[in-house]
Amino acid sequence: MSKAKSIDVLLRSLCLTTMVKQHDTLTKAAEKESWSYTEYLRNLCEVELSERQSRSVERRLKRAALPDGKTMETLDQKKLPVPVRRQIPRLLEGSFVGKAENVLAFGLPGRGKTHLLSAIARELVIQKDCRVLFTTGFHLVQQMLRAKRDLELEKLFKKLDRFDVVLLDDIGYVQQDRAEMEVLFTFMSERYERRSLMITSNLVFSEWDRIFKDPMTTAAAIDRLVHHSIILELDTESYRAEEALKRKKKG
Repeated sequence: MSKAKSIDVLLRSLCLTTMVKQHDTLTKAAEKESWSYTEYLRNLCEVELSERQSRSVERRLKRAALPDGKTMETLDQKKLPVPVRRQIPRLLEGSFVGKAENVLAFGLPGRGKTHLLSAIARELVIQKDCRVLFTTGFHLVQQMLRAKRDLELEKLFKKLDRFDVVLLDDIGYVQQDRAEMEVLFTFMSERYERRSLMITSNLVFSEWDRIFKDPMTTAAAIDRLVHHSIILELDTESYRAEEALKRKKKG
């Protein structure tokens, strides 16, 4: 077995796969630039660590299931209300996650609620190593109902608890019967003061009785969400209506 081959085998046995790919190139660079042993080892470790971090981000983004294309780069912040724009740096910093605070975005359809929160969540995954899950209110409720039917609701809650942030989209479109309302309320209660929620809704709090039906449950749900929260009100013109008007004019 050659010396190079034996190095590959040793590195693979230590699961240092990037070093396997890069050590020949770095060896040549070290010889050419007269690196010390310490410099050579540091460079090897840096490429391994960088690649591992990249793979970790990719895995977290895949698990997050965030909508494609909804990033900070594609978000037109000039179209957001000034108070909302002022909150963005704080949200990107991510301190609300450590404090188990919630972020609640309200506005009529087409105002950019989903884009804004998805873009922030994506940055938290990439820059702050946060574990995020994106789901719609309807999908999560149906998932919880199936788990409850199969006596696995507690197991599902434990799985969801692994995520630092759950982004619950379009909660205003959920029209629950009592069973649906109960599982959603239980989920919110489970995360209260422990994990963060990011929620978009086309319904203001005064209309949440359409979601939870019962006035006392509605009040309790709102109380838990608002107690530690950042509220974003997107009361500008509809993005989608504006884009449709532009297309009509071009046509």
